Amino acid sequence: MSVPTTAIRKESLLNLGLKNTESVHYQLLPEELVQDTLRLGEGILNDTGALVIRTGQFTGRSPKDKFTVKDEITASSINWNEFNIPIDPHYFDIIFKKITNYLSERKEIWVRDCYACADPRYRLNIRVINEKPSSNLFVYNMFLRPRQEELHHFKPDWHLITASELKLDPKECGIRQQNVTIVSFKHKMILIAGSGYTGEMKKGIFGILNFVLPHDKNVLSMHCSANIGKRGDTAIFFGLSGTGKTTLSADPERKLIGDDEHAWTDDNIFNFEGGCYAKTINLTEDKEPEIYRAIRPGALVENVSFFPGTNRINFEDASVTENTRVSYPLYFISNAQEPSAGGLPKNIFFLTCDAFGILPPISKLTAGQAMYQFISGYTAKVAGTEVGVTEPKPTFSACFGAPFLPLHPGKYAEMLGEKMLKNMVSVWLVNTGWTGGPYGTGRRIKLNFTRAMIAAALEGKLTNVAFDKHPVFGIAFPKECPGVPAEILNPKNTWADPKAYDEKARYLAGLFVKNFEKYAAGVGKEVLAAGPCY
Repeated sequence: MSVPTTAIRKESLLNLGLKNTESVHYQLLPEELVQDTLRLGEGILNDTGALVIRTGQFTGRSPKDKFTVKDEITASSINWNEFNIPIDPHYFDIIFKKITNYLSERKEIWVRDCYACADPRYRLNIRVINEKPSSNLFVYNMFLRPRQEELHHFKPDWHLITASELKLDPKECGIRQQNVTIVSFKHKMILIAGSGYTGEMKKGIFGILNFVLPHDKNVLSMHCSANIGKRGDTAIFFGLSGTGKTTLSADPERKLIGDDEHAWTDDNIFNFEGGCYAKTINLTEDKEPEIYRAIRPGALVENVSFFPGTNRINFEDASVTENTRVSYPLYFISNAQEPSAGGLPKNIFFLTCDAFGILPPISKLTAGQAMYQFISGYTAKVAGTEVGVTEPKPTFSACFGAPFLPLHPGKYAEMLGEKMLKNMVSVWLVNTGWTGGPYGTGRRIKLNFTRAMIAAALEGKLTNVAFDKHPVFGIAFPKECPGVPAEILNPKNTWADPKAYDEKARYLAGLFVKNFEKYAAGVGKEVLAAGPCY
């Protein structure tokens, strides 16, 4: 049974400006949220019992429409740029009023108390208010779930309020178009209007933790997945969406700590979340069994299509978006770590989806190279993860997560560098992108080969093998690896035209050097020397 609405103190909603508290559904169970969604005609069940919805106009994040209030807290601490876009406090007040008035007029709203950060020392309590029950199911899946007895005394540190169908007046609200995500550290609120894409909620909370933990707690926040082996060895995987964080951390031989957002303290690694948000494009049970089997009652699947005349999902169909997704709680994974924390890491993997087909499928990095690659954050934006991206596009995203970093990238890089050296962590660069040529000519590196290379690194099977040095990037790649054809380990060998490879390698090196110019003044000689030579 769901907790009575009175348990959340109706006056707390009234204080927010939500006038119609009689229509509030509080802390519903997943099956109740599914039934509400079906009752409203906003979703259907697939053949395995998962709820399938469409998120409307937005099937990915809209980073140009995310704003942070510039006030006395943020004016001199936020790294204002194309991702951290300032907005005047006056507009926050207008948007807040628009959203609360809008939600007050709805026949029903859904409210959930949850929290982020699996380590109780850093727990962040969140009260989420949603226009749609499917959004509230996403929140149940993705954030950590308080025990029943905790709810009676629950006090939110932050509020997250969404009005998916509300279209705002851009001129009146000081925004770019009719949708917005706006963050106020003063009010401790995230407001989302005009977008039904659930990932905006998840990344909104991630963004505030990327400010609070490093800035206030001296804890490194990371855009990474993490798992732990039978010997207690933790591994973390950095990478932007589409590079393989979720897929590669879901290893049947290792327990999953989490698939996307973590912190590194002096004594552990812990997950921010209570669930996974996995891409489903081209999903198969053979390649990604844990994710495939998680699509069951309680899971929320977004923007997929069915085979004609059935309710069976066609995972190869990208007609709505390449960014098809499923959210599910961590306990859907058979080998999830509970609680979702592990010891200090032994290995770090930087996952890059190299659209040029230049980088080796696996390389071991020196300390200087690790810092250079982390600050560079080279990858390709994969189709569908952002509005307007329809094919892989080479990009540099500092710390493998620039859109989510409120502070200067140097802060996160400095903290990572200190922790890597202190804990003597092995760092690997893994190319999950192309080989044999660039996108359109070459082919994607096979997932089973990538898994074999990562397993070899984790098991110490690359410790005593011979390595070659890349002539342009200077990184060391193994000449042999168990379970992997030796000829693919050197990317030049996979190209039909070696001269074309050399030319493209120099071109990519030039992109690295050009991108790094803005960081050069703030790093040491060892890091500068770790860049490519061309």
